[in-house]
Amino acid sequence: MLPREFYLPAGASWASSGLTPQGALPYMTNSESDGLFENDWEDRGELAWTEADWMKYLGEQETAVGEYLKHYDQLGGATDRIDEVARRMGWELAAPETEAAAAEAEADEVFAGDWDPYTLHRNPVYISSRALYLSLIGQWERVAAQPDRVPPALGITLQALLYRGNEQVLQAVQALEMGDYTLAVCLFKRALQALNRTFTRLGEPDVAATPLALRFREYALPRLFDLREIWLRVMNECRQSDDGDDSLPE
Repeated sequence: MLPREFYLPAGASWASSGLTPQGALPYMTNSESDGLFENDWEDRGELAWTEADWMKYLGEQETAVGEYLKHYDQLGGATDRIDEVARRMGWELAAPETEAAAAEAEADEVFAGDWDPYTLHRNPVYISSRALYLSLIGQWERVAAQPDRVPPALGITLQALLYRGNEQVLQAVQALEMGDYTLAVCLFKRALQALNRTFTRLGEPDVAATPLALRFREYALPRLFDLREIWLRVMNECRQSDDGDDSLPE
């Protein structure tokens, strides 16, 4: 459940309010994302970053992934964990600014000379999905590294499904950054297909007959359900933002 200030005021539209619907993720109003707002990089001139600058930047974004996972693990069985983690990560939505205030803030930022570029690595959907998948893949790699206790076929097939879902959601976030919401929905649907196959694989008899795999299933199921919840919310936002186009099937 999101705080009361997240609710849309009566008579307002999501597009004009700068807010998102209840239960939505905040990336859809992220003013840094070029996929949702006009690209202002040209106004700031050429970014003269060295390889060392970019390596530092990428390291900072990986730190954000680790921070997300730390908060997620701390919340354990909390039913609202994905919303609470978002709050702890600072992804809460502020009240919409006036046009004058927004223009002044943008001008100050342009002339400040000290700013970070926006890449998909800062997208909350990317951070949350990557964090949860990294935890799943890392945990399963440790389990599958014991071939005397885990059937090789189980180890290979489950690992492949996890990597496939991770790849599809990365492509979906890239589509979000391009502002192509219809393509994003289609790619999220592919990610959901890989997720559903993972659920199915974890329910097969060889998993039930393997104690280590059963333990992994207990660890994995809450994370898989949370990934599905995040993606379904984003898909719903994409459909609402795409001029109310409901032509895409569920």
